[in-house]
Amino acid sequence: MRVAALYDIHGNLPALEAVLEEMFQIGVDQIVVGGDVVPGPMPCETIDRLHKLDLPVAYLQGNGEVAVLATMSGAPTRTLPREAQMAIAWTGRQLRTSDRVLFGGWPKTIRLAIAGIGDVLFCHATPRNEDECFTKLTPEATLAPIFDDLDVALVVCGHTHMQFDRAIAGVRVVNAGSVGMPFGEAGAYWLLLGPDVQFRHTRYDLGKAVDRIRGTAYPQAESFATRSILKPPTEAEMLEVFGKAGLQ
Repeated sequence: MRVAALYDIHGNLPALEAVLEEMFQIGVDQIVVGGDVVPGPMPCETIDRLHKLDLPVAYLQGNGEVAVLATMSGAPTRTLPREAQMAIAWTGRQLRTSDRVLFGGWPKTIRLAIAGIGDVLFCHATPRNEDECFTKLTPEATLAPIFDDLDVALVVCGHTHMQFDRAIAGVRVVNAGSVGMPFGEAGAYWLLLGPDVQFRHTRYDLGKAVDRIRGTAYPQAESFATRSILKPPTEAEMLEVFGKAGLQ
């Protein structure tokens, strides 16, 4: 079985379409969508595209879905920067009642047995929480209690939008990167699993993608087009940011 792990799409439909095209050329048996399908500029279109796929798709709930569900239900959300609050509120207004039910039914973790790898645990951020931040630089001693005794060969995570491959408490832990909001070189990042672990980077027509994003009513359409598609933040920039905000 070959599994594609697609994380942190964030409503970037052009990036998702490019990944799906490459994925179908390669051939996969199942997809795991690892959370944060939203918020983003084309939320309904992105969800609908995923639903049209003619193969099994398993979904995880990410911090993005948690935040959007909260705003859709009228519950107060945790303190976030103003731009993030606007994006979440706007996304919540675009989504349908069926999307709210859908997000609410997504689990926080999934386990799959993949030939050539063994048992794999998929989570959005860490196995215990969809919102914890860690990177390739976070000390193993800090992370060991979170990843100890999981009884799996591999953990796949996302959330911080940067691919990595490291060992924590004797477990291989990989980050799938971000399909829609990468940090580093422009493009869409994802994983192909089985019989080994392949880190994928899909290039696509950034100019056409930007035109489509700018044509939406998304409140951060211009900044998303510039900072998430044309010229994303560098890995060095974001490692510094997450180093201050993440697990210590």
